[in-house]
Amino acid sequence: MSFITAIGTAVPENRFSQEVIASFMIRAMGLNREDSRKLRTIFKASGIDWRHSVLSDYGKTENFSFYPETFDPFPSTETRLDVYRKSALALSVQAITDCIHDASFDYQSVTHLIVVSCTGMYAPGLDIDLVKQVGLRENINRLCINFMGCYAAFNAIKAAHAFCTAEPHARVLVVCTETCSLHFQKKPTEDNLLANALFADGAAALLVESNPRSGINFQPEAFHNALAYNGTEHMAWSIGNMGFEMKLSSYVPDIIKNGIRSLTEHLLSHLKKRLSDINYFAIHPGGKRILEVIEAQLNIPTNQNHHAYQVLQNYGNMSSPTVLFVLKRIYDELNDKDEGARVLSFAFGPGLTMESMLLKTVKA
Repeated sequence: MSFITAIGTAVPENRFSQEVIASFMIRAMGLNREDSRKLRTIFKASGIDWRHSVLSDYGKTENFSFYPETFDPFPSTETRLDVYRKSALALSVQAITDCIHDASFDYQSVTHLIVVSCTGMYAPGLDIDLVKQVGLRENINRLCINFMGCYAAFNAIKAAHAFCTAEPHARVLVVCTETCSLHFQKKPTEDNLLANALFADGAAALLVESNPRSGINFQPEAFHNALAYNGTEHMAWSIGNMGFEMKLSSYVPDIIKNGIRSLTEHLLSHLKKRLSDINYFAIHPGGKRILEVIEAQLNIPTNQNHHAYQVLQNYGNMSSPTVLFVLKRIYDELNDKDEGARVLSFAFGPGLTMESMLLKTVKA
């Protein structure tokens, strides 16, 4: 048994409107009038108003700090990962601080650390830097979940759940940190036009424990995942010479549409529950159309999915922490009357992987 006892989030201080980012990318990508119009149309239809980045350049027209003035030569993967190394730690610590408000909390009592990221890596890694920076004990059990994409937080929660189930006094700190904006690609392909309209930077932290804390807790009740092999070529994440490269086609929502009902039925069957037993939805806002097709397939009213739309609108898609931003919005609104309420959560990523999780609200 395990309980999510606290959730925290963080974003970089650089905040830009979609309009400002679009102007930057039109220039950086060297788009002609037709492609500029296409990019602005994609941006306007994204459901996103604001995004955050560890880079200040997306709000500038000159005097860039990361990109060359002519965007040539374009930053190498090495250069991008150097910025990741310098920025990921501070962003992670910010999320942990937001998660754990208690000034008397003993970080030495944390038994496990799980670090999730698909936008950067180095060794000794972010996990070890966090041990030193936060003051975790040196012999803490560490696990890194890398390169899994937007659904990786589910795998971290599954691992934390397993640790807590196996150890009666486990206390697991989960940190998901992504700097997607470091991997901006300037080639005007359909994949890049779509990816450049969606992704942003952010971090989230969870405290998962074997025992509930005083107040509201989320208890994981069931997990289920599925692979849609017909979506393999439509979503991918690879390492290129000029950063990490996203393959993301407009067919992804259709693939999710065809698999989401079966995924949901398998998950709920574990506990002999029905969709009508669900009180809240925490859906990864991978894009506006993804949210719309899930609502249509599961007959979810849009107003029941408003937390996902709000995260998408204000932050964009930050990959692995994004669904935790949605979950935190639900968590922060819960009160004593929500005892026993259930939360159904989904996330998606390369594979094409579809992850689902059922949480129960427990008051201690």
